[in-house]
Amino acid sequence: MNQVGQNPAAIEAVVTKGVKRSLVGRVTSNKMMKTVTVLIERREKHPLYGKYMVQSKKVHAHTEEAVAEGDLVEVQECRPISKTKTWTVVRVIERAA
Repeated sequence: MNQVGQNPAAIEAVVTKGVKRSLVGRVTSNKMMKTVTVLIERREKHPLYGKYMVQSKKVHAHTEEAVAEGDLVEVQECRPISKTKTWTVVRVIERAA
């Protein structure tokens, strides 16, 4: 039972506030200073036909370290750094050959 005057939805919102999304993608461009473009691909099943389709999204991510094109990186949500940059590179999973 929750406390008197406490809304369960408000309590849940406070608990989930600190959770940041973390995704894995491949670097497609590193031509900007301290910014890389990361292609994030995911497979989704069509609700009616059942075919799996690859859906992709490109995001701009902030990085301080040297990241090359083709690297597999993990990006995490952060506060807006600029107009288009709301992700940051957490780690490099695999270097490009």
